[in-house]
Amino acid sequence: MAATSAVGVAGADSAVGPPGSAASVEPADDVLRRLKEYEGRATAVDAVGKDLVNEPMIRHWCEAMGDTNPAYRGADAMAPPAMLQAWTMGGLSGHTHGTSAQEELFALLDGCGYTSVVATDCEQEYLRPLRPGDRVTFDAVIESVSDRKTTKLGTGHFVTTRMDLRANGELAGTHRFRILKYAPPVGSARPAPAPAPAAPAPASAAGRSGDGGSGDGGSGAGTGEGEGAPRLMRPRPVINRDNAGFWAGIAEHRLLIQRCEGCGELRFPWLPGCNACGSAEWDTITASGAGTVYSYVVMHHPRFPAFDPPYAVGLIELAEGVRIVSDVIGAPYDEVRIGAPVELEFLRVDEELEVPAFRVSPSPPSEPSPLSASSRSSPSFPPSPSSPHSPPSAREARSRPATSADSPPSGGGEG
Repeated sequence: MAATSAVGVAGADSAVGPPGSAASVEPADDVLRRLKEYEGRATAVDAVGKDLVNEPMIRHWCEAMGDTNPAYRGADAMAPPAMLQAWTMGGLSGHTHGTSAQEELFALLDGCGYTSVVATDCEQEYLRPLRPGDRVTFDAVIESVSDRKTTKLGTGHFVTTRMDLRANGELAGTHRFRILKYAPPVGSARPAPAPAPAAPAPASAAGRSGDGGSGDGGSGAGTGEGEGAPRLMRPRPVINRDNAGFWAGIAEHRLLIQRCEGCGELRFPWLPGCNACGSAEWDTITASGAGTVYSYVVMHHPRFPAFDPPYAVGLIELAEGVRIVSDVIGAPYDEVRIGAPVELEFLRVDEELEVPAFRVSPSPPSEPSPLSASSRSSPSFPPSPSSPHSPPSAREARSRPATSADSPPSGGGEG
């Protein structure tokens, strides 16, 4: 049984290396020959998983994924097949039995100007179930390095690594992981917007960055390198047959949620089948646009081109019950709070890309404290909507152009 996810970066064609890079100076055939020499080289040999297959990890995985399949519980439990790679991971301390082949290949690609990386897809083949107590060992090899390709992200090479996993010495599955090492295209130079005149900031707000005093707490729209610096294009979302309908909805200013026609279960992000009943038949509903901040992080490091940290990225729980990862705007990054009510907006990041984002709803006016006429209570957010099916007309999504303070940190919608 084989499973494939998030197939490829769209629009790949053969191309030469990025202008000004080593790849554009060294003959293309020589570079490709050197890259191809890494095909078949091992990156791990007789590696051993750090833990036996165990019930606590299975339980944590199922809770995180919302998978309630009874096959993963009880005396004869098996591990979810999609956990295949989890049993090989080295954690923060890493593995000590790897080779230097992958580091050497990446150093060669970096030297040719392909310094950015994005994971494109994963393929897994399951040959036998893994059960608590199994000892996982594995070998890994660089299976292929592609010719130079031009994608919407930039020009680069696809690198595929294959891992063969064994359970107690018996082949249990194969995991293929593909990345794109690329040089992102540089957009035309655009001057950074001049800051609007503002009154001196209070001491409590001094030293803030990322919100520019606007209270929009967005990710910024420049490179952080000053006036007149060229702007890099933001990463493009990978659109494939499984999520094309979602992005078609975004183009119409509708946030679409899949609904299983077999059991009625709502799901997001988009998937080809239902996790609850297995049905491949589905339709969509349009999200009302209302939600709350379920969790969030503030991005400080690493600094990605075209983003100005710090900025808040939230896990938004929609009124319909599903969750989406998106930019949180409308409040400084250090004032975003779990439970804050938010409303959907559609932000145009550049001439080609429009993405969903969520704006923090304004808090109601605070009542004066009876203890002192001059005292003020801290802002508080009203509770989340109790009904998971608020009418769309009452929660209408707004559309507005993006500014440097509230451009989203990602392609959006891919959870």
